[in-house]
Amino acid sequence: MDAGFQENSEYCNYRSPFSTRYASKEMQYNFSDKKKFSTWRKLWVYLAQAEKELGLSITDAQIKEMEENIYNIDFKEAIDEEKLTRHDVMAHVHVFGKCCPQAAGIIHLGATSCYVGDNTDLIILRDGFDILLPKLAGCIDRLAKFALQNKDLPTLGFTHLQPAQLTTVGKRACLWLQDLLMDERALSRTRDELRFRGVKGTTGTQASFLQLFNGDGEKVKKLDQLVTQKAGFNQSFVICGQTYTRKVDVECIGVLSSLGASVHKICSDIRILANMKEIEEPFEKTQIGSSAMPYKRNPMRSERCCSIARHLMSLTNNTLQTAATQWMERTLDDSANRRVTLAEAFLAADSVLLTLQNICEGIVVYPKVIERHISQELPFMCAENIIMAMVKAGGDRQECHERIRVLSHEAGAEVKQKGLDNDLVERIRKSSYFAPILPLLNDLLDAKTFIGRAPEQVSEFLEDEVHPILKKYEGKIEKTSVINI
Repeated sequence: MDAGFQENSEYCNYRSPFSTRYASKEMQYNFSDKKKFSTWRKLWVYLAQAEKELGLSITDAQIKEMEENIYNIDFKEAIDEEKLTRHDVMAHVHVFGKCCPQAAGIIHLGATSCYVGDNTDLIILRDGFDILLPKLAGCIDRLAKFALQNKDLPTLGFTHLQPAQLTTVGKRACLWLQDLLMDERALSRTRDELRFRGVKGTTGTQASFLQLFNGDGEKVKKLDQLVTQKAGFNQSFVICGQTYTRKVDVECIGVLSSLGASVHKICSDIRILANMKEIEEPFEKTQIGSSAMPYKRNPMRSERCCSIARHLMSLTNNTLQTAATQWMERTLDDSANRRVTLAEAFLAADSVLLTLQNICEGIVVYPKVIERHISQELPFMCAENIIMAMVKAGGDRQECHERIRVLSHEAGAEVKQKGLDNDLVERIRKSSYFAPILPLLNDLLDAKTFIGRAPEQVSEFLEDEVHPILKKYEGKIEKTSVINI
């Protein structure tokens, strides 16, 4: 055994990288024990308040005592109690009862463990989306500014990762933006459609509450509605077993996994373009790219996004497996993995959005490198323009096509076999056959004549689709702090 094993230090225990390196403090708190167990206590307060409003013998003093002790949690005592009871909810009922001796007898009245467990999870999921959505909007905002600044800058388009027709740097950024807009819509919809489990009892029949209210079903319905409203939800499930359906987790983690795919694609493109030296993510003055190669400027932020996004994308399969294996009204084999999966999905999404916004705030574009790459490929791409110009000048299309074909192959051989620059244009200039169009040649080779409506498309897209979404988040988008390690 390693000699440091017995050392009593936080550095001797496993700590998630999301806690130490990647995720924000607010998202870490959202999945913390403090948030979880204080929410349990809030739910017990909501239940007691609603039960009192509907006529049960519960006093204002009991409720006040509970409210005053929501955050007064003795975590060690709860852990010790759970070791005895082997039941986390009952352990916290006992510990809360010690803080609230007057209210001890009415805490958790009529409820089952999933009243606090599942309802708290739904609150945490909702609050998690509320943390993520402004950060997603921040990425959209930064990318939109970048797209606008570069909407007219021609660049090589790529299909099959081979040079294709030209596009613009801004238009390519709009491809990234479009995916993120779809993610914003999906996250918003999923957040807004979340339902509360509510007050349903052991197998979802509300039998225990019906007994509490002497068979008055209307009061039981009202109890469910009151607690749902107090927890900040518009509606609860009408039907559930002991738990809310785990299809909810499938939907929530599914949209986060889809966001992961978007971020992975964006950052993969950035990494490829960085390899081509056309763009570069932020690189600080004291940053080291390689321990062995001092000259390197590795795209470490984009690499991190891809790495965490792959983990995020994999988590949706866990929720599918869990939803598929919930026997009858429920089984407990979902509990342990949900503790990991739900938290890590939101922490991972939080991490990639923080890093992506940091990237988008500092992307550097190198127009001269882009121009050089265009110059190497554009002569081949302009062949059709040259043919049309020759035809207008009285030439024969088929003869012109053949002459360009021959010259193109000769120029291609210079590039591929000798590593020289593309000299097709010079070969055309030296050919007497093309003399009638030589005065037009510079215009025919102007890169901006090959980008179609890309600049207009960028403006239209930003105005019609991006700006309306960003209006939802006015005042909520913040500048990112210095990126974590």
